[in-house]
Amino acid sequence: MSNQILNALRLSGPGILYAAAAVGVSHIVQSTRAGAEFGLGLLWVVVFANLLKYPFFKAGAQYSTVTGQSLLSGYKRIGTWALVLFVLITFLTMFVIQSAVTVVSAGIANYIFSFPFSIQTTSMILLVICSLTLLVGSFGLLDNLVKLIVAGLSLTTVLAVGFAIFGEVERNAQPNTFSFANSNHLYFLVALIGWMPAPLDVPVWQSIWTVKKRKQTKISVAQTLKDFKFGYIGTAALAVLFLLLGAIVMYRSGHSFSPKAVVFASQFINLYSSALGSWAMPLVSIAAFLTMFSTTLTCLDAFSRVMQESMIQLFGSKYSKREWYSFWVLATVIGACILLFNHLGSMKELVDFATTISFLVTPIYAILILKVMNSQALPPNWRFGKLDMLLGIGGILTSSIILVYYLKLIA
Repeated sequence: MSNQILNALRLSGPGILYAAAAVGVSHIVQSTRAGAEFGLGLLWVVVFANLLKYPFFKAGAQYSTVTGQSLLSGYKRIGTWALVLFVLITFLTMFVIQSAVTVVSAGIANYIFSFPFSIQTTSMILLVICSLTLLVGSFGLLDNLVKLIVAGLSLTTVLAVGFAIFGEVERNAQPNTFSFANSNHLYFLVALIGWMPAPLDVPVWQSIWTVKKRKQTKISVAQTLKDFKFGYIGTAALAVLFLLLGAIVMYRSGHSFSPKAVVFASQFINLYSSALGSWAMPLVSIAAFLTMFSTTLTCLDAFSRVMQESMIQLFGSKYSKREWYSFWVLATVIGACILLFNHLGSMKELVDFATTISFLVTPIYAILILKVMNSQALPPNWRFGKLDMLLGIGGILTSSIILVYYLKLIA
């Protein structure tokens, strides 16, 4: 049995890296806020978002394993315009997304370690540490580190929700019912869906990690999809658990999450300590920080790999992969720092802005993935089936309808 477990861990990788990218801002911040503000009112949104986005995330693992290439190559096969479009959107959003995940990490770090630095300074320090980790240790270190981090937070979250269910919370405030007619509610809905379970950049990341993993370990299509499903179902379940934790402990309690990063961190960690007891605070604090740090690290690695491969596909191999990767690691760090030091309002504003941007480009990413997964590059038996197409088209239509309604509201 122990050999089977070790072998499973050895073969796993992209699915766990996906989990690290997903179980970050979308879960710790947005899912918990959804529960705290609306109770179980948005549980259906979390469930349906995970369901409708499933084919798109599966595409990353499936395409790369069957073809031996990333989705970026698939976009190039559609036409250079498709790859250029994806790269352009990525370039316009990557610094905002990297800033958002980093500022949450910095808020937790400042709270648990009592750093005397500003959020911006701590964010910069974390980004420097992440860049050095990737440039020195690269994929192998990231792969092994993330497995432990995700497992630790998952276990503590399951325990916290279990204990919270049997606890008692004074509910003095009036219930807050979600309404599509309320503009603030709709803004939050869009932000929640944008990164639930993760932005649609991530299938491309997943495909790149899968190609990288296959060069290190012989892994079958079946094993790759099993790894993906494990990561996807696990993160979907965690999204529900975070929402439940916020709903059980904070909904109608008269308290709400602060938009400031450090205060939010203290409130989030206190959710666990109120459910499990003060003994859990050190454990949860470290687990929460390491989870967000892994998200920061994973996003930095992913953006750099995406831009690295895109540059080579578009401009040839004038520079080596290592040179392109190092350049984009440093460029992403510098861009994120410029944004943090010059345009940071509050953590909440930055997170909502980043997640909303991701929602706005979701239909574009989704259409590109559907085109790739029904292209001649894949054997007929590995193209999207009827159920995948039904869910995929349903996801595109749903996000497009909400998008049109949202744009009319803000116009």
